[in-house]
Amino acid sequence: MEKKSKIYIAGHLGMVGSAIKRKLELEGYTNLIFKTRKELDLFDQKAVSDFFVKERPEFVFCAAARVGGILANDTYSADFIYENITVQSNIINSSYRNNVKKLLFLGSSCIYPKECPQPIKEEYLLNGLLEKTNEGYAVAKIAGIKMCELYRKQYGCDFISLIPTNLFGMNDNYDLQNCHVLPALIARCYHAKISKAEEVHCWGTGKPLREFLYVDDLADACLFLMLNYSGLGPVNVGTGSDVTISDLANIIAKVVGFSGVFKWNTLFPDGTKRKCLDISKIQKLGWNPKTALVDGIKRTFIDFLETQK
Repeated sequence: MEKKSKIYIAGHLGMVGSAIKRKLELEGYTNLIFKTRKELDLFDQKAVSDFFVKERPEFVFCAAARVGGILANDTYSADFIYENITVQSNIINSSYRNNVKKLLFLGSSCIYPKECPQPIKEEYLLNGLLEKTNEGYAVAKIAGIKMCELYRKQYGCDFISLIPTNLFGMNDNYDLQNCHVLPALIARCYHAKISKAEEVHCWGTGKPLREFLYVDDLADACLFLMLNYSGLGPVNVGTGSDVTISDLANIIAKVVGFSGVFKWNTLFPDGTKRKCLDISKIQKLGWNPKTALVDGIKRTFIDFLETQK
């Protein structure tokens, strides 16, 4: 992939897509293509096909997806499976039909079995039952990974996929009805601080262990893999370490300046008990994350404050 190669970023306005766009621009890539939803409806197969025929991108980053936290995934499971399968299928198939040189598809660590040995290796995929609360999203992402593998097998396409851990960072979603746990804790702690509340109420027990990767580190990994990996199986991308949700809440409280206490509502589900990725595959290729958790949270809090203006 050269600096002047024609590169399409699907989902450039989302947290992941915008981070990939920033990374490519920082590294001097000058021929980037991106379209808003009004300009290109990714649900429309013909529109996507026409776009690829006209623009002829050489490389594709497939970061367009509907994402959300436990509540959103559980409530809108049919929407999550339909929308994600439709969008990614349109992009992957059009990439094949228009001779895209290389495509990178982004999966999610929630696709691994609920009861999975830790840390999670790539070969554990499809070795057990999924977590029910995000089954629709997980099945869609698994389908995308398998499409890349099967298009490689049948047609010889250089389509690769990666499996990122829980992400956070600039352009995250802070809507408490739909967001993930880390941005939700930032928002809750901030509003509690502003209102001088003494308590923040949280779902579950606070005991589950989760791994968190700053989104700009993911973007760095995406470019690294696009330049250095061409293989059949997916590649885990994370930090290789995890933290309890309770400890995460305490870190965020300190960054935000909330001095109250957390009240854990055990009537709500915890989800998977632990989810930490084995990142030895990408480490052997030569990549490691750069951003410490607390530093990423500080940067994300600054981004959150911008949304409050």
